[in-house]
Amino acid sequence: MQKSWSASYRPQRPVSLMKSLGILRRGLGDPTIRLTATEAWFAFTTVDGPATLHILKQQGDGAIQLEAWGLGGQWALDHAPNLLGADDDWTEFDEKLRYGEFPEIIVRARSENPDLVFPKTGRIFEHALGAILEQRVTGIEANYAWRWLIRHHGQPAPGPAPEGLRIFPTAHQLAQLRRWDWQAARVEGQRAETIRRFVQVAGALNWWADKDLDQVKPTAKAPGTLEAAMGSIAGIGPWTIAETLQRSHGSADHISVGDFHLADFVGQVLTGRRITDQQMLELMAPFAPHRQRVIRLLGLSGEKKQSFGPRYAPLDHRQR
Repeated sequence: MQKSWSASYRPQRPVSLMKSLGILRRGLGDPTIRLTATEAWFAFTTVDGPATLHILKQQGDGAIQLEAWGLGGQWALDHAPNLLGADDDWTEFDEKLRYGEFPEIIVRARSENPDLVFPKTGRIFEHALGAILEQRVTGIEANYAWRWLIRHHGQPAPGPAPEGLRIFPTAHQLAQLRRWDWQAARVEGQRAETIRRFVQVAGALNWWADKDLDQVKPTAKAPGTLEAAMGSIAGIGPWTIAETLQRSHGSADHISVGDFHLADFVGQVLTGRRITDQQMLELMAPFAPHRQRVIRLLGLSGEKKQSFGPRYAPLDHRQR
């Protein structure tokens, strides 16, 4: 039996594992996560090595039991409270809510979901890779690529983890992949090239893993922030940056501009009509620096985007 670390954590507010941690899961078959209303298993790489983290909600008293295994087990345990919203402050948002600065649908969604928190993982690499895999393809295709890479090039989770729980490949492992590997994963040349470029600078980007989003790296080109550094990599734009920072740093403001559905959904719910990305940014501007909080609450409001036309068909990447 591998060495384990354990602790108990008592959040200062209700925390829903499904609502809060679901954003970290890439499809229901994600090999790196198991998630229910009362329990979560995570497998990931830390600065100290691989780790498995088990989160168990106790009945009644609100305490959450934490247990971790692997070389990175202590790191995983130390950072587990941030997964459960310890670093996520809704005070200013709730104050603005009381003063009527948000639409009624947001007021209602917040009152119905007080247990939503934004997780902060401190893991830039895997979230960025997951976002790159989702660029310009269906969720089915992106999730297939995510699972293929993990099952063929990841490693089993340490400790007494559930069967099939695995860790996403490291930057070094992905750097060894050849064209036929990406084709087998159904990843065409453009996304594969973006991943290769990102892998080359992943170590430098990790400097920001435990820093605030606006922290300036002295040795980086101005303006020296993580957002700017990611944006300097060809193939990575605002959408990929937002999708990464929402997870790695629990960003409460970054919006996934360029998303196939988001602008239409936001426009339909808040204005009754479909809008463009630019119109969405203008509509959401008054809600800064809480725009992502508004987006997440809209998603929990029960409203759905109207569907028109056929579904986008998965692409065949075998000859690409």
